[in-house]
Parts: sequence; structure tokens; C-alpha cells
Amino acid sequence: MDFEALHSANFKTLDDAVDGWTKMLDKLTDLKKDAKDGLHGKASKANWAGYNATVSREFIGKTAEEFNDAYTQAESIRNIIRDTQGELKTQQRLLKEAIERGRGNHMSVKSAGSGFTVTPNPDPKPANGQKDVDELRGELQGILNTATEIDSTASTSLKALVDLTDYGFSGQKYADRDSAANAIKEAENLARIAKKNPEDLTVKEFDALNAGLKKYSGDELFSERFAEQLDAKGTLEFWAGITDPHNNSRLYRDRAEQLGDLQKNLSLTLATATQADTPEMRRWTIEMTDLGSQPIHKNSTTQGFQVMSNLMRWGNFDDQFLKSYGTELMETEKAATSNGRHGATVWTHMGMDPNLNRTGEDSGSDPVIGYLKALSNSPDAATDFFNESFLSTNEDHDFKEKDEDTGKEVKASLSNFNYLFEERDWPQEQDKDNNDSISGRNNLAAALEAATTGHPAGELPTLDTPAHNAGQAELAKNLIASISEDPKRLTEYSYMSDSVGQIAAEYMPDINRSMYPSGKVGDDLFPVVGNAARIDEVDVTRFLYTVGQNPEGYAAVNVGQASYTTSLMEYHFANPDAFVAGDKTYSVNDNLKQAIEDVARVSAETQGTIGAGRAYASEVESGVKDQDFNDAIETTSTWVGAGVGIGVGLLTAPFIGPGGIVAGGLAGTAADEIIGGISEGLIKDSTGEVIYRNGQEIDATRQSTYTLVEAAAEKAGEGAKNSSPAIVAAAAVAAEQGFNNAHTNRKDYIDGEGNPQQLEKKE
Repeated sequence: MDFEALHSANFKTLDDAVDGWTKMLDKLTDLKKDAKDGLHGKASKANWAGYNATVSREFIGKTAEEFNDAYTQAESIRNIIRDTQGELKTQQRLLKEAIERGRGNHMSVKSAGSGFTVTPNPDPKPANGQKDVDELRGELQGILNTATEIDSTASTSLKALVDLTDYGFSGQKYADRDSAANAIKEAENLARIAKKNPEDLTVKEFDALNAGLKKYSGDELFSERFAEQLDAKGTLEFWAGITDPHNNSRLYRDRAEQLGDLQKNLSLTLATATQADTPEMRRWTIEMTDLGSQPIHKNSTTQGFQVMSNLMRWGNFDDQFLKSYGTELMETEKAATSNGRHGATVWTHMGMDPNLNRTGEDSGSDPVIGYLKALSNSPDAATDFFNESFLSTNEDHDFKEKDEDTGKEVKASLSNFNYLFEERDWPQEQDKDNNDSISGRNNLAAALEAATTGHPAGELPTLDTPAHNAGQAELAKNLIASISEDPKRLTEYSYMSDSVGQIAAEYMPDINRSMYPSGKVGDDLFPVVGNAARIDEVDVTRFLYTVGQNPEGYAAVNVGQASYTTSLMEYHFANPDAFVAGDKTYSVNDNLKQAIEDVARVSAETQGTIGAGRAYASEVESGVKDQDFNDAIETTSTWVGAGVGIGVGLLTAPFIGPGGIVAGGLAGTAADEIIGGISEGLIKDSTGEVIYRNGQEIDATRQSTYTLVEAAAEKAGEGAKNSSPAIVAAAAVAAEQGFNNAHTNRKDYIDGEGNPQQLEKKE
């Protein structure tokens, strides 16, 4: 900064800027409240249907969220300018005070171009002569240097903050200039460490890098600058190099146990970086995708995809990057496997290969595993990826399917879902304990959970979870049909059942529709907001029977169905004219009674089907005991209050009355009581035994189902303040019919002679 510029600076412009941004924050506070309570609130409560339910509602939600980001960005800008204003004023004051002290010691300071001169008076001279002149000159230059740094870092921080997004606003918050400037400075320092030859990296530098990434991994300015400085190729070379024990044996020996933490922190940092809409990060993502099919260096057999996929197991990566990356990854696999003919052995871990994944779940050589983990955190990208074509009928491959009309085998077209879930020959992997690794298909199940539900795997839906769109519903339908076609796709990999069960729980409206005995669509009985998954009753029966054989899958479907049934009954009790069962001769009470009976019947059919699966597993599967199922059910206590099973957890049609008004007091109260009763073992049958404690015998499951449905109807009526003992009793009778329907369906669809899908008992 020029001497004269600081000495004569008029800070009115900065003062006005701070005042203007502060006033802007007051306005944005009101807009943010209006967006949340008005725009977003009304959108959540509106009775959306069709395209509006999936696209418009989600768009409005994201638009409303932009007001939060706008406020945060405006606040950060105000804070940085305000901090800069105060610091520059301080430096100006220090400059003038130093000049005055110099004048008192017989020295004069004058502006000279962009700098200044310090001149001693000839008579009288400064007390210590030239020493005082030199000290004053050094003090003044130090003040100018500090002011220059303040001005420069403020400019850099503000520009970087604004550049993070081309459209919309950044949600990154900074309290002052120093925090923003330090983030950028630390990113550049740590990138320099990561760019070093792994052979030269010290333990101290490793620790500094690990600690820095952990501290700043969620900071947008830091992450973008770190990734930009390291660049795509440098990122791959760094991780490939540091995980190879031959590169730096001393560092590897001393810090091998911390490589897992570094992997996580680096992954989180890169995920944050990809969310930045800067030209540098767009170039980074393009280069990373292009480098995926190439060796790390000319003497390496490790490809870029193998390295990067292990650096995306944590965090939420940009959707467009994941889509492009996944497309190229599948193209690489097709080329390496002759369109899937030879299996994915190209990714088999060899003895001399480095362990690119440090979690201990697998070696990291198969890039699909890490990529699927990334998809499990990014629902939109996951949906698009699984529905994308892997092979068409025009491509040269050997996969066949039966023609629906002729019954003859013809060449199949495969989506990425079909290939990965049904056809892929997964490489043999070992975990850290030398057991067969389950991470490949386990990550596949988690990614499918995200892709079908619209929220990250392992989480519960919220009021902001969008209604199912066409891609999600179609994928859920295909998953259910695939498991129905070949149950071993799930039973042989039972650890996938927790995710599959969660998917089923969030598609309860669709599943209930498919089992509706009248053959009607059931729009007014089983409303679906968004796109419904049109599932065949045979497929649903086989699917539920298969999922019911696993404790985690059984628990998810069980509690999901109970929650949905109770919520739906509560809605119908509160809105007795919502369902019209017969002609004009039917009274409102007749229609309500029919609605509750139909819901009870379908609910019991679902419970009976998964109960049969549980009984089968308890009878023939070694080690799968009643206690395993009961323990799994107890874990679902966390579902209380989450609205699970009511159409992805948002304010869906079951809670919406005429004119889009949310039915008052129906926020899952009755459903929460039922879920709590199941998970805590409080609901008891007629013999005084708690429900689901003796499910090995199907008769016990039968009695438990009646009790559950009856309790749901009773709680629902009480919650809606429209209780009817007669209707509750009718629900119990209907539940018995539904359970018997499940028994009939099982005989027809599963146990029937000549049925190619028969589930045979294991020897």
C-alpha cells in the first residue's frame, strides 16, 4: 500500500459499505423468514401432484434455502469489510502517531512517490542520530507492510468467496478477515506439503497435513484453494505415493495407523471443493475424470479411478462430477471386461499393489466400491447413475433375457443397476481380518437406498425430503422385481437387507397399493405424492417374504408398515369423507369403516408375508434366532418422531385435508406410540406376551398382527378425536382376513409346485 494512500485515506467509502451491508442483513433477515415460513412452508403443506410434486416443490425448497445462503454470504462479506475497515484505521493511526513521535525527535517524514523519506533535522539532531532515523523508517515500513497485507488478503478473500458460486450464494460463514485469509493461506501451505515427493515427507509434515485437513475440510475457501493448488494429477500422485510403503518406509512405519484418518479428511476436503463453481474446480473435475482410466505414472499399473474412488468415500461430492465420473468408470470397466464377459478381475488386488483404502473393509483396488460409497451420500447422482444404460441390445455382449411374448431368450439391455446388482462378477476382496469383504455389495445396497429414497443412506427422511420422482420410483420397482425374480440376490448377501428394508419402509404407500385386493389403484385410500412405483402383487409378495428372512430387513418393513398403517388410519379417522367406498347409499361412517378395514387388511397381509419369511429363517437358517429379530426391532426406537413410512417422511397426502390444509395434530402422534410400543416391547397380545417375542411359530405372528392392527386403529381414532370401538373391532376382523390372504399368496406365489422362484430350504 502507498504511504500517501494510507496516510490520507478517507474511510467514508468503507464506512458506507459496512453500513450498507448491515442494512442488507436486516432486509435479508425478513426475506429469509418469509422464505422459510411463507414460500417453503406453504410449498410443504400444498397438495402437490404429478410433476409439481417432484420438481416444483423441490425447486421451491432449494430456492428458499438460497435465502439462508444469501444471508450467510452477506454476513461474511460484511464481517470481512468491517474487520478490514477497523484494521486499516488502526494502521493509519499508528502511522500518524509514529510520524508525530519522529517530529518530536527532530525528524520529518514526507511522501516520495509510492514510498516515503525520513529526514533528520540538522540542528538540533535526533537524540541518537542515524539510529533513530533507521528505527523510524523501519517502524513506518512495518506499518505499511501490515496495511498492505490487510488490504491484499481482504481483496483475495472477498473475491474467492464471491467466486465460489457462479449462480446463487455460498453458505460459508466467516467472522472476520483473518479467518478467511488464514483459510486460504493454510490451504496453500498444506498443498505445498502434499505436492512434495512422498520420499521426502516428514512425520511432522504428515501430522500438519492431517490436522489441517481435519480442521478445514468443511471450509469452502480452504477446500477449493487446496484442491486447485494440488490439482487433479497431484491429488492422485499424493495418495498413491503415500500409501505405498516402499516410497517412505520410515513415515509409513510411524504413521500407517493414521492413514485412515488422512484418507477421510482428504475425502471430505475434496468433496467440499467440488461444490465450488469456480473455473479452477470445473477444470479439476474434468481432468480427474479424464485421468481415471490412465496409469498414475508410466511404470504403474494403478489407474486413476482406483486412487480417486478411495478419496470419495466420505462427503457430498458434486452431482455432475459424480455422474461424469461414473459414466467414464463404467466405460472403462466395459473395455476391460469385454462388455462384462470376463468379470471385473481387472480390479483384483495383487500382492504388490498398495492398499489404497485404509478403512480395513477392502483393499481399494476395485474403484466401483469407493464410487458406490460416494453415491450413497449423493441421492440425485445415484438415481441417475443406476438408471443409466450399461449395455444396449446393439452392443456385443452375452447377457440374455426372456422375451415376454415368445418366451425365447433374446439379447438383453442392461442398466447400471441391472449390471451391478444382477450380473457383475465382483473381484474377490479381503478385509483387514482376512475374511471375505462385504463392502462391495454393501456399498451397492447403500447407494441404492440413496437412489430410491432421495436422502443419504443411513439417514431417515425429513419434511424436506422430496417426493419420489419417476427415476426413483422406477428403480425401486426394478429392485423389487429383481429380488422377486431371484431371491438369492438378497438372501446370499443378507447384509444388504438393512438398506433394502429401509427402501421398502419408504415405499409403503406403493407396496400397499399393489396388495389392495379390489384391484383398484387406491388413490384415495393409499395416496401417493409424487410418482408411484407400479409394482406387481406377485413381485411384492416374493420380495417381502425374502426381506422378512433377515432381522434388519424384517424390522425395517415391520415398523415402517406399522407407522404407515397408523398414520393412514389416523388421517381417515380425521377425514371420514376422504374415501368413498360405495354408492350414494353409503354414509360417511360406512365409508370410514370400509377405509379402516381395507387399510387393516392390507397391513396384515404385509405383516403376514414378512412374518412367514421370519418363520422360515428361524426354522431353517442356522444362527438366525428370535432374539436376533427382536434385537433388530429394538433398534427402530430411533424412528419415533421421524415420520418413517408415510411417503418419504414429508407432509404427504395422508396428512393433507381439503384445500391443501395440513390435518391438525396429526404429526405422527399415534404412529409414534405404536413404534415406541413395538421397539420397547410394550404392546402385548391376549396371552400377555409382548409382540414379536415368539415369532418362530407362525400362529404367534398371526396373533401379534391382529393385536398390532387393532392397537393401531384404536390409537389412530383417539389421535384424530373420532374414536369408534365398532370400527376398531372391524379392523381386527379385517386383519385376520389379510393375514389369511398372505398365507394364500405364499402358497400361490412362493410354495407352488413348478414355480421357478420357489425358495428351497437349505440342507
